[in-house]
Amino acid sequence: MIDPFGRTVSYLRVSVTDRCDFRCTYCMAENMTFLPKKDLLTLEELNRLCSAFISKGVRKIRLTGGEPLVRKNIMFLVRELGRHVHSGALDELTVTTNGSQLARHADELYDCGVRRINVSLDTLDPAKFKAITRWGDFSKVMEGIDAAQKAGLKIKLNAVALKDLNADEIPEMIRFAHGRGMDLTVIETMPMGEIEEDRTDHYLPLSELRADLEGEFTLADIPYKTGGPARYVEVKETGGRLGFITPMTHNFCESCNRVRLTCTGTLYMCLGQNDAADLRTALRASESDEYLYAAIDEAISRKPKGHDFIIDRQHRKPAVARHMSVTGG
Repeated sequence: MIDPFGRTVSYLRVSVTDRCDFRCTYCMAENMTFLPKKDLLTLEELNRLCSAFISKGVRKIRLTGGEPLVRKNIMFLVRELGRHVHSGALDELTVTTNGSQLARHADELYDCGVRRINVSLDTLDPAKFKAITRWGDFSKVMEGIDAAQKAGLKIKLNAVALKDLNADEIPEMIRFAHGRGMDLTVIETMPMGEIEEDRTDHYLPLSELRADLEGEFTLADIPYKTGGPARYVEVKETGGRLGFITPMTHNFCESCNRVRLTCTGTLYMCLGQNDAADLRTALRASESDEYLYAAIDEAISRKPKGHDFIIDRQHRKPAVARHMSVTGG
């Protein structure tokens, strides 16, 4: 699949649910209104949609949410998609999780063909973790990380950089992650969905963070890629990798190879734009996939060049109204 700007679309991110068992302050309002369950595609329908994308050339699928592991019977979908990994039709099946459910799913994830996961973790301080996530249990996440590593899963930690909340903790998180053989990626907060606070209060440009880190570490740019938007450096003192995802200060649109599918069958061709395609209607219109393939092709033909994210005091409204949990991180 080639978009209007000559980019090959080979990566599908699938939000299997908009629900989450955390309420991270930068991501969600505390009292969220979630989609009615009747609006969600069944796991069988999500499997059919994902399989159609694989037939169209997608080589990597990431399951996200919300929190993907809270969806009932989610391992059915993981196992079905894992068959494409075992057959060679799919290069990689990965999961982004908050870690809360990892302890009970880690072994089965590995058995299904998952080899690498992302765990969202913004702090190593249990009290601060509770304040950021509102509902999260730090000890359960640590148990999940232990279980995942024991099962053989490679882990990358994702931390949203938040001024006056966790910025001073990033050096400690680098040492923690690299000391356990995990990569760490830091992410700029994105203006998606209404939340209680003003995002400008905690927005931290990663250019500033990197400058601060270079006072303590030796950072060398490296060409390492995972298929996502992170740019990586090697930290000489630890020997580990540190990624920077910078949608605000240095967007990654020129190399975007991704589209995002929601749990209702809506396809977003860009995380930061509202244009979308309804694949649920095409999916349910016929048992044949030809109509679905045509709908996918039409959607890819509308993939924009990039997003228009802005965070400053003049732009108090989010760039897009939907929360990140709807589209998938």
